[in-house]
Amino acid sequence: MATRALSPDSITPLPAGVKRPQPAARLAFSNPDPITPAVPLSTGRHRLNNVRQKALLVAKWRALWVLAGFALLATCAMVRLSFLGLTGGFGPRADLAAFMTPSRGIIVDRNGTPMARDFHVYSLWFNPKAMTDGPPLVGKPADVAAKLHAIFPDLDVKRVTSMLMSGQKGYLRKSILPEEANRVHALGEPALEFPQETTRFYPQGSTAAHVLGFVDSYGNGKVGMEEAFDARLKSAEGRATPMNLSIDVRVQGALEDELGRGMALSAAKGAAGVVLDVDTGEVLALASLPSFDPNKIDKANTPNIFNRVTNQVYELGSTFKPITVASALDAGTITNLGRRWPASPLHVAGFTIHDSHNFGGSLNVPETLIHSSNVVTAQIADELGGVRLKKTMEALHMNARPSIELPARGFPIWPSGVWPRLRTMTVSYGHGIAVTPLHLASAYAALVNGGIYRPATLKKLEPGQVPQGERVFTAATSARLRQLLRMIVAFGTGRKADAPGFRVGGKTGSAEKPGAGGYQRHSLIATFASAFPMDHPRYVVIAMIDEPQGTKATSFQRTAAWNAAPVISRVVPRIGPLLGIMPDETRDIDISDIRSLVPAGADKE
Repeated sequence: MATRALSPDSITPLPAGVKRPQPAARLAFSNPDPITPAVPLSTGRHRLNNVRQKALLVAKWRALWVLAGFALLATCAMVRLSFLGLTGGFGPRADLAAFMTPSRGIIVDRNGTPMARDFHVYSLWFNPKAMTDGPPLVGKPADVAAKLHAIFPDLDVKRVTSMLMSGQKGYLRKSILPEEANRVHALGEPALEFPQETTRFYPQGSTAAHVLGFVDSYGNGKVGMEEAFDARLKSAEGRATPMNLSIDVRVQGALEDELGRGMALSAAKGAAGVVLDVDTGEVLALASLPSFDPNKIDKANTPNIFNRVTNQVYELGSTFKPITVASALDAGTITNLGRRWPASPLHVAGFTIHDSHNFGGSLNVPETLIHSSNVVTAQIADELGGVRLKKTMEALHMNARPSIELPARGFPIWPSGVWPRLRTMTVSYGHGIAVTPLHLASAYAALVNGGIYRPATLKKLEPGQVPQGERVFTAATSARLRQLLRMIVAFGTGRKADAPGFRVGGKTGSAEKPGAGGYQRHSLIATFASAFPMDHPRYVVIAMIDEPQGTKATSFQRTAAWNAAPVISRVVPRIGPLLGIMPDETRDIDISDIRSLVPAGADKE
């Protein structure tokens, strides 16, 4: 708006005595230029509004960036989830599994009981360079060793003292308990360290030691299944999945216990035993005594590692007689069990075959087995012939190492070529041929299971994994042998193997050990080969006592009837219920058709 000029006439006159004020110059808000409008000045309120607008704009941008970041993360997560959903994420899973699984697979028995597993432990390690200045030990080496001996009473003080004085690093002790590590720590010796390590632990101690074996300081399996399946136990699959053995740790414990008792009662040097499933070949127990503790293994010098069941071969004596009779039945050279053979000593090629007792003028087949006659068995084999007897032994794989996964498997002493007459006769009653107790167990399984040979195995088999096997004897011959084996226990040399209600059948065998000067009369291998229940055989049980002595507990007798047979009578009632076989004295195998052939038994061998 333009400024209107004031005329002199428009000025109102003032009262008398009052002066009109004069402007000093020009008011600050006046505009000297009547054309240019006045410019208003900025205020503090305007500046505050600008700051608020800028701050709001910055906050909005920040919020947008945060939202964009979250959106990006969400997108990446969705892409990753989609990828894992499509591919399964095998790579990362495998890495995680490798991290979580042990360095060596766990071994369990057929029921899932752990038998070997990795375990984290502390070790006592001497590190002479633990302190950069001064001597490695605060105390004197002898004093430190004495204090360690107070914590570990079985510690070799001289060895430890020598090691501490030498200044060489090394283990003072492996596998110590946490409380023992705390006591060592309290000694205040920085050079005594406690590295945490992974060791192989055997929860059952010495039970089934020859089956399991052990792991050396380099992590390699030695002896037993640890060696046989070393690669599998180290593999990714083997580390993640337990390895199921056919062994039943309960049956194993019972067998070892009773074999140990038999050893002690007869003052024997060793013992061996097997429990075998006759229909599958699965080994439920395998024992070699004396044993060892794989938790306390001395890699340099560990006694008793040798396996008597699979690695040592023996002449197993009269336990071969039922095999000879079965072969003759199949070949048709025996058609009448009542036929009688002369029982007087037999002279062949300058060698005399005789029996331990006088059994009368003649014997039939059942009497031959229950009295355990060498003379009549030799005549049965002579009629059978070496070719057919050898073929039977080969069908039972007695000319090869035993069929088992263990690395220690002995090769039989096997007469090659054509067997002459005398060789055929001696083999028929278990001399002149040497096999392992496991060979014998597999042969007896074929004798009683319907005539089928199946290789022994230490792996648990599922129903579809059982091998078909090879027929060795006819079903009729197998049925007849079940009767004869039961009669041996009921009326003959195997009476002390009987277990009421379990229908045990079997055969004794006492054989002299061969030596440099011939057979050693005072060194016997006493064996009892059995199966139960004979009306429907399920398991073969072998008990062998190595060099039993005549003691008061065995009525001063050294034969299998007095040493090995009683082991069977104690083992079967212990393992039968564990395996689902309850005693039943109302049942038994029917022997009525041949019972009349044995008018009276005699407990002699």
